[in-house]
Amino acid sequence: MARYDLDPDHTTVYFTIDHIGYAKTLGVFTEVTGSFLYDTETQQLSDVQVAIRAESVTTFQDARDSHVRNRDFLNVSTFPEITFTANGGNPTNTNSGTVTGDLTILGQSRPVTLNATLNKVAEYPFGHGREVLGLSLNTSIMRSDFGMTYGVDNGLVGDEVTINIETEAIKSDN
Repeated sequence: MARYDLDPDHTTVYFTIDHIGYAKTLGVFTEVTGSFLYDTETQQLSDVQVAIRAESVTTFQDARDSHVRNRDFLNVSTFPEITFTANGGNPTNTNSGTVTGDLTILGQSRPVTLNATLNKVAEYPFGHGREVLGLSLNTSIMRSDFGMTYGVDNGLVGDEVTINIETEAIKSDN
C-alpha cells in the first residue's frame, strides 16, 4: 500500500442543489486537503482522510455565498471544516467501485457511499514525475440529514445535494 495525497491544484469538490424548482445552483469548495492508502495491484483502500474548508465555498454570487456560509446552511464560524473518512472500498471492476465512509457536516456524521472511477494511473508527464491516480467520485446526500433544513419545507432550496469530486492524487515519496 502506498500513500497518495490529493493535489490541491487538481482537486475540485462541487455540488448542485435545486433552487425553487427553476434550476440547479452550482457551488464549489476551493480548499480541500486529503490523503489515502491504496494498492494499485489489489485495489485495497484504507485510511481515507479528506478535509474541506467550509468557508471556501463559492456559488459565484457574493450575497448567496454569505448566506451559504451563515447558520442557515454551513455555519462556518462554528463548523469550519467538512470531513470525510473511510477505511476501505469495494471495487466492482478494474476501474470502478464504491467507497463508504463518514461525512461530517455541522458536527453531525452520517454514512455516505461514493461512486468511484479510477480514470488513470501513470507517472506524471512533467514536473514531479511521480505516479498519479486520476479519480472521479460522486454521491448524493440529503442536507436535512445533517440538520440543514433552511428552505426545505417551503421548497425554496432542495434537500438533495449532488456532490462531485474530480481529483488527481500524487503518490507520496515516503
